[in-house]
Amino acid sequence: MADANVRIPAETRDRLAEIAAGEHMSLRAYLARLADTLLTPAERAERAEQARRQLKAWNGYDPDPDQARQLDAELDRRLAQAQDR
Repeated sequence: MADANVRIPAETRDRLAEIAAGEHMSLRAYLARLADTLLTPAERAERAEQARRQLKAWNGYDPDPDQARQLDAELDRRLAQAQDR
């Protein structure tokens, strides 16, 4: 496997190295594991689409984009209300 150099602030490198050491890992191994656990934007979109298809097959739920925006706004309103309590 070829190595790559990535320029990041020293503070960020030091923080990541400390986190890696806490996991008994080298910084290199920690970053490789971290990369393996994250999804790319395309992978996230595919998973969201797959979940939407499964939900529709399971109970017929399939809001159009306008309904989805309204539902998102309602959820945001309720979350804000809950935070105020």
